Parts: sequence; structure tokens; C-alpha cells
Amino acid sequence: MAQTAPPIPDYKFADDDELITGEAVALSLRPTPFVLRAAGAAIDVIVILTVTTGIFMVAIYGIIPYLPEAGWINVVAIAILVFCFVVIPITVELLSKGRSLGKLAVGARIVRDDGGAIGFRHAFIRALVGVIENFMTAGGIAILVALLDSRSRRVGDLLAGTYSQHERISAVETAPFGVPIELLDWSRTADVARLPDRLARRISQFLKSAGNYAPTTRTTMSIELANEASAFVAPVPDCPAELFLAGVVAIRRQRDAMALASEKRVLDQLQPVLSQLPHKFPDR
Repeated sequence: MAQTAPPIPDYKFADDDELITGEAVALSLRPTPFVLRAAGAAIDVIVILTVTTGIFMVAIYGIIPYLPEAGWINVVAIAILVFCFVVIPITVELLSKGRSLGKLAVGARIVRDDGGAIGFRHAFIRALVGVIENFMTAGGIAILVALLDSRSRRVGDLLAGTYSQHERISAVETAPFGVPIELLDWSRTADVARLPDRLARRISQFLKSAGNYAPTTRTTMSIELANEASAFVAPVPDCPAELFLAGVVAIRRQRDAMALASEKRVLDQLQPVLSQLPHKFPDR
């Protein structure tokens, strides 16, 4: 390829957003970006503070006047704080399987590091530590740690072994281009199967917005992405970097579409067998 430098020799083939299961299946897991997670946390904090204020108002007018001793006021206040800051978050996360009002708003869900649903232990640790990092420090510790973590995890997530997974899928867009004419012959034998999903998304985003970049920036970014992609593509064609990226994305999209169509045909053939009753089994 004329405009690209030699591939980076020590490139890591593991994608940060991929989880390899025990059956050697790669799962694409997308952590919630810091901005979205901060927005969801702000909504949850506002909800909790609103509920806490409402319960305190009920206690002031409906419970405290009837207490036999003044010392019971501290007991009631502590019980309300524990209920609102610990019990409610735990209950909500367990019943909603990692979701809350703020997480629903931003399309996120709390999951274990292996992608599974959280349990009581995870929710308890997150809620208990959250009292310190979210309320006692006004979110300062949570923000600092999340900014330094690659998955935007706070201290409670690090101790509980969880993270916020972004589940909201963007709308399907029509493919803007196919394989460039100059690369038609190359596309018949090109192998792009090893291209990581994360890198493929970066290339697609670049190609969609390439027209908005300055010429120098556009060329520089295309060469950098082509250098990364060339480590996962064989053979590498001798062509401009941006043309190479367009060909890689188009081939990957076409082959994914063919794989999905083939899977659908197999499922359609199996549907009669899966839906019919066993041999000589009465239809009741």
C-alpha cells in the first residue's frame, strides 16, 4: 500500500471490548462511556435524594411527634438514611437485573466482569461503597476513579467485580458504499476475519464522517487506521489508505450479511422439525 507504513509488530490482538468464553466464543461487550454513566448516576442521585426528602417529611410530621423519647429521633434518621442509600439501591438493582431509572435513561446495565447478571453480593458492595464515594464525597471519588479506568468503573465496581454495560443499539443505517471498483479483484481473496470489532467500528465511523475533516487530518487518520487494520488483513493491497479502509469495511459487511443469511436458511429448514410434535405423539 503506497501511503501506509509497515504494520505495528507488537499490536495486541485482544480487543478490550471482547470477552472470550470457555467455549472460545468472543462476546462483544461495550462499557458505558463516562459521560453517559455520569448522566445516569446524576439521575439516580436526584431520585434517591427526592425519595429521602419525602420520607423525612413523612417522619417529621407523622412519626417523630409520637416518639416517647428524643433519642429515638436519631434512630429514625439513621434508619431512613440506611433504607434510602443502601436498601433501595440494592433492591432496585436486584429486581431490575442491574438497571435503575438513570441507567434505563442512558441505556446501561450493571453486569459482572464476565458479562453475567449481578447478585446480592455485587449490589450490596456497590451500594455500601456508593454511600462514601457518591454521597459523602459528592461524587468526587467516583468521578476521579471512573476517569482513570478504561471501563469508567467506580470504586464500588472495582471491589464488586462489575461494570456498566451499554446496551442501547443505534439505528441500523444503510450502507453508504460497496467494495471500490479498484479493489474488486482483491476482495475475492481478501481475508478480514481477524479484524477486531472495536477497530472495525472506528473505521466505519471515520468513513462516515471523513468529509467533515480537513484534508491533512483526513489523510493522517486514514493512514493511522490503515496501519492498524493491515495487521489483520491479508493480503494488503497497494492502494491509498482511505480506499483500503473502504474495501475492508465493505468486505466485512458483505461477509457478515452472507453469514446471517446462511444461518437464517438453516433455521428455516429446521423450523418444521422444531415446531412439530414427536412421532405418534397425540395433539391435545
